[in-house]
Formats: sequence, structure tokens, C-alpha cells
Amino acid sequence: MTVGAERIDRECVEGYLFAAPPLELLLFRRPPARGRIWVPISGKVDPGDADFESALRRELTEETGLTAPRRILPLDWHVPFPADNGETWRLHAYAVEVDRAFEPRLSAEHDRAEWVSPADAVRRLHFPDNQAAVERLLDRVVRPSPNV
Repeated sequence: MTVGAERIDRECVEGYLFAAPPLELLLFRRPPARGRIWVPISGKVDPGDADFESALRRELTEETGLTAPRRILPLDWHVPFPADNGETWRLHAYAVEVDRAFEPRLSAEHDRAEWVSPADAVRRLHFPDNQAAVERLLDRVVRPSPNV
């Protein structure tokens, strides 16, 4: 797929799990073989996925066991990035509200999960686009709209 002058080889989704009040995010740590970095839930869109939200729901179930989030909010955050194989992939970010009592069942992709404040999430998340997505989540969930 080509967007403007940029070719997109693969679509991906990421989900920022949160509970409120007070607002906290559930971050996931990759195991040592994958850098021990803190990340949201993420994955590639598969051919069988009906749309990006369907792909996100599948990834949530695969990586955490979550089957019924309270709500899913698009963050309107579509970030192209270079993949390790030389292709250009694009992330589509979502905020995923869950009950505070939710305890993820970790897949092999993560070795730890932890509830953290938004400020701590921004400090821990490895990639700048992840940090920016948290700001978008705050704009959608916490900060009042100027039009209200």
C-alpha cells in the first residue's frame, strides 16, 4: 500500500490499556531476548482481521487473555516506522479501558505487567511514538475538550 510518496508494507495495531480514576496505564515488559523494554500491547494486522479494531481485539486476547474491554477508543495516531527487515510498517493506536482488577495472563511476548501513572508510563516506554500516544490518550480521556 502506498500513502502519498510513502509505501506502507505492513499495518500494525497497539493498545494502551488504562483504568480510571485515578488514571493508570498497564504496561508490559518484553523478556531479555526482546530487549526488556516497556511497551503497550501490539501486533501485526493479519489477513483474516476484518479491520484494525478486530486485529487489536485479537492481539489483546493473545497477549493478555482480555476478551471484553470496557471500551476501545481510537487515538487517531497512525505512525509509520522502519521495520528491521527494511519494510515500512504503520502503527494504529488505541486506548483500551479495562477494569482496575484486570490481571493479564502474560504470553511469551512479555515477562511482566505493571500499573503505572501516565507520567511513569511516559518515562518507561521505550519508543517516542509510544510516549506521544500516552499524551493523546490523556487528551481523549482526562483533559477537557475546549469545545465543551
